[in-house]
Amino acid sequence: MKGPLFYSKILLFGEYGIIKDSKGLSIPYNFYNGALKVDEDPSEAAIASNKSLRRFADYLNELQKKSPELVQFDIAALNADIEKGMYFDSTIPQGYGVGSSGALVAAIYDKYATGKITVLENLTREKLLKLKKVFGEMESFFHGKSSGLDPLNSYLSIPILINSKDNIEPAGIPSQTENGQGAVFLLDSGSTGETGPMVGIFMENMKQEGFRQMLKEQFVKHTDACVDDFLKGDVKSLFSNVKRLSHVVLDNFKPMIPAQFHKLWKHGIDTNDYYLKLCGSGGGGYILGFTEDIEKARKALKDYKLEVVYNF
Repeated sequence: MKGPLFYSKILLFGEYGIIKDSKGLSIPYNFYNGALKVDEDPSEAAIASNKSLRRFADYLNELQKKSPELVQFDIAALNADIEKGMYFDSTIPQGYGVGSSGALVAAIYDKYATGKITVLENLTREKLLKLKKVFGEMESFFHGKSSGLDPLNSYLSIPILINSKDNIEPAGIPSQTENGQGAVFLLDSGSTGETGPMVGIFMENMKQEGFRQMLKEQFVKHTDACVDDFLKGDVKSLFSNVKRLSHVVLDNFKPMIPAQFHKLWKHGIDTNDYYLKLCGSGGGGYILGFTEDIEKARKALKDYKLEVVYNF
């Protein structure tokens, strides 16, 4: 048995901000993917994944009892497949901010939810919000609290624009320029990040008036401007707003940036060779980069692994 593939995602803009109703823009990233699978001769990773699925199935059973009107699963079929050794076969790195648990949640919903909302339907705002809510509850098993956006992106495999918590819609993003020099890229920090502790630090900071004010007046403002520029394809304005955003993050989100990258982050802002921002909750995993000249960025970051995800 091998199920359909579900892709990783990249939240281009909106990390932390969407907790406080900033805009956000999330795109599928099909370089990484995962699928439900059963093997004759499972590896150690497959056995570990199977064990985790067993716990997840118990959680989903409790979830449908607690919220019967929200979602129902064919738990018997799920448990039977888990008994056969089913696991999630994934190339999506865990703890890297590209939605490893999101793809798993999407795959389980797709195969085992009864009366599910399908990708082929006319996706009204109500349906999108319902899916987001279901996915948020499902993914909370992995993260403590989830917005449900990662699985939503993985499930639908289309860019999603978050206008606010209760207003999300499919987004048309400008098509990529084949030989464009400008690029969005992923920079490998070489370590994994844990979402829970990072969100904890953020929530602790939110208790301070100054931090809340900075979030509203700078972080959310620049994030919203970046989303608007990106969707309009206004590259010039986008880069000036990304630079401002990068600055705000360096000044106010230091704990979320791995220490060895503080200097590199500032170097990008000072030289304009590239601008860095958080990818997901930070603390490790990938860092997201924006550059108007990918060759310049490659030179400046020659000691690091870059993966281009979008060309301007």
